[in-house]
Amino acid sequence: MNSTMLQNSAQDKFLDAFVRNFVLVLFGITINSINGVFVFTFFRSSIFYNDPRYILYIHLVINDMLMVFISVMLSVLAYAWPKVPVPFCVILLIIAATTHKNTPLTLAGMAVERYVAICKPLHHHQICTVRRTYILISLIWGVGAIPGLTDLIVILIVRPLSIFTTGTVCSSTNVYSTPYHEELSKAMYGLYSSVVWVILVFTYCQVLTAARRASADKTSAKKAQNTILLHGAQLLLCMLSYITGIIDKISAQFFLADRTKVTFTNFLLTNLLPRLLTPLIYGVRDKLFYNHMKGHFACKLLIVRVESTKK
Repeated sequence: MNSTMLQNSAQDKFLDAFVRNFVLVLFGITINSINGVFVFTFFRSSIFYNDPRYILYIHLVINDMLMVFISVMLSVLAYAWPKVPVPFCVILLIIAATTHKNTPLTLAGMAVERYVAICKPLHHHQICTVRRTYILISLIWGVGAIPGLTDLIVILIVRPLSIFTTGTVCSSTNVYSTPYHEELSKAMYGLYSSVVWVILVFTYCQVLTAARRASADKTSAKKAQNTILLHGAQLLLCMLSYITGIIDKISAQFFLADRTKVTFTNFLLTNLLPRLLTPLIYGVRDKLFYNHMKGHFACKLLIVRVESTKK
């Protein structure tokens, strides 16, 4: 009787894990396939290469594709490869953490670039150059990597070096399993999140106010306001991932029996779904980008139809 119950329990756990990973992989493939269309359009159209607006946008798309890929990989590895080498796991975690933090910073940069373009059009080409855009992207990666690299330094200080010769389940809680480091990591993450929230909200308010005042043309002012509000909505979607832990704790009190399912759904809605909506909204809304994308793929479909007709 007990062996039958244990076997059924093991089967239920396996089925639950399989369904979750299947849904996660399906989400990941769908998101990266759609975002891959935007990347393909960018690199096939040289008109975008010298425009800081589109360079920042495609950086956002590629960054989110990498974040989705690493997130899905970490979830699958937790079940498929229970003893991942610690150095490999640390690299994956640092990349995941960095790409996660890069998104709101990139959106803030895109908003500032639009502010300069609309409010200071005569100086836009001098201020927002391609070279400065790539410098900004480098700074974004540098700032985004600071928390992850700090975690690595703390590990090197508080843990023996022999840990890097072992294997572990690839999750931050297993690799960083010292009370001192967990408290320090939580404190640093909380500080980082608070600073990012304050800076970005302040920046958006300033940009929105300045754009409204600077443009004498009401139509341009309305367009500027809508563009920056769109960036603000995208930012809020991406910043949902900063409160995933809080949502998990609140929902766990009401759904104790289905805590795992609620946590999984929460992760999909706050971490993965915004990585699809953010590039999709911006890419489809931009007429120039949308027309080039439509032209490339309409041409491909036309060729396929012609070839099939000939056969």
